[in-house]
Amino acid sequence: MTEKRRYSSALRSEQTELARSRILTAASALFLDKGYLGTTLAAIAGEAGVSVQTVYNVIGGKPAVLKAAYDVLLAGDDEPIPMVDRPIYQAIAGAPTAGECLALYAGLARGIAERTTPLIRMARAQASTGDRDLTEYLKTLDGELAFGCRYMAGHLAEKFGLRAGLDIDSAADILWSINGSDLGHRLVNEREWGWDRYEQWLATTLTDLLIG
Repeated sequence: MTEKRRYSSALRSEQTELARSRILTAASALFLDKGYLGTTLAAIAGEAGVSVQTVYNVIGGKPAVLKAAYDVLLAGDDEPIPMVDRPIYQAIAGAPTAGECLALYAGLARGIAERTTPLIRMARAQASTGDRDLTEYLKTLDGELAFGCRYMAGHLAEKFGLRAGLDIDSAADILWSINGSDLGHRLVNEREWGWDRYEQWLATTLTDLLIG
């Protein structure tokens, strides 16, 4: 490949990433303001300063845009770094005690909940209309959470041992039920706990339930 072609390819890649970032920023704001059902690809494209075809080319249709916007919030940025390679996940894996491990996990869960809960609550509210896109979206999110909780439960069992009488599947179910966005929202926003108190409670509660 010539130097000119390499430069051209790098420039196209940079332009694509910039367009993607602008599209997802615009989409997140519109989904939260007008809801998924009230947001069109044309509105997203207009807000991002690109064409509708660019949205399709860079990300896809509206369901794909919603999932991509969530994934950015989940990760906390738009960097193409696998989640398991991020420092917080490495710290959780290397924590020397179960208490420290679950305290780090609670901090991670708190950060994710802060960023993603508004979008998830919007989707849950509008999914009640029977919209297939939102129903599938929420099913995907629940499945991803269940997978992550199963992995964490296995890690706890292997490295520290679970509370007597608790198997990995049950531990994963406990993590899945407590770590969902609904409970965090109710405690933080409806009971006015604040995120710091929620994080501390989550760490203590998970340690008591899973480790004893």
